[in-house]
Amino acid sequence: MPWILLLAVLLICAAIFGRRYLRGLRRKRLTNNPFPAAWGKILKRNVPLYRRLPAALRRQLQGHILVLLAEKNFEGCGGLEMTDEIKVTIAAQAGILLLNRKPMYYPDLESILVYPGTFVAEDITPLSDHAYLEGETELLGESWKRGALILAWDAVKHAALDVHGGQNVVLHEFAHQLDQENGAADGAPLLERGAQYSAWARTLGKEYRKLQRSTRQGLRSVMDEYGATDPAEFFAVATETFFERPLAMQRRHQELYAILADYYKLDPAAWVTDADT
Repeated sequence: MPWILLLAVLLICAAIFGRRYLRGLRRKRLTNNPFPAAWGKILKRNVPLYRRLPAALRRQLQGHILVLLAEKNFEGCGGLEMTDEIKVTIAAQAGILLLNRKPMYYPDLESILVYPGTFVAEDITPLSDHAYLEGETELLGESWKRGALILAWDAVKHAALDVHGGQNVVLHEFAHQLDQENGAADGAPLLERGAQYSAWARTLGKEYRKLQRSTRQGLRSVMDEYGATDPAEFFAVATETFFERPLAMQRRHQELYAILADYYKLDPAAWVTDADT
């Protein structure tokens, strides 16, 4: 390799390392900053999952919130005025998915767009190899592979307050962000070790097919039937259930609960008290 090319490669590597090092220092400073008391009141009022967390995880979550609010652009759409309540409520639930793990803070996500309520998105349905049906559909949330995530504020607030519902649009859409970090929305996020993928595919594949069968037969399940749509939606729905209905999932889907607990490095069933049941 010519020395000039080698020098260029070394300079590029040094620049990348320098950016990552400075970003790490900045994030460490942010997580050590005092957490505003007013934001703590928002969490206690709007995010029952926060009230369930042990003290150490609460402080960890506060640090994640500070980083997310500093690094992500929150934008009100459809006439919605962006407030601290909206930003903190969303960031808290997104941060819960990062607890006890080395956080990447959703690296491909730049903006979180929030509408007052249901928003309309284009819907393209393939009919054949060369034919498509174009239309519109009403959504409560949407996660793009790069750049943006869209949420309906009324659905965010309702889902956050209904901690037993098992349906949480923020957890759902940010689970999609985790899934997409390896470039594909396939229900398999980045795992720590390559050996984990076979167990992940076996367990989630089995549970996905089980949900599909129960949905076809009209049987009730712990998980929402929307998870039977495809593997990516199954992972997102399973994540919602894992955090919001952990005891039911642990009881009826023990293997699935265990593999999600290993991935998220959390045991939400242990947070549930008599007051929650």
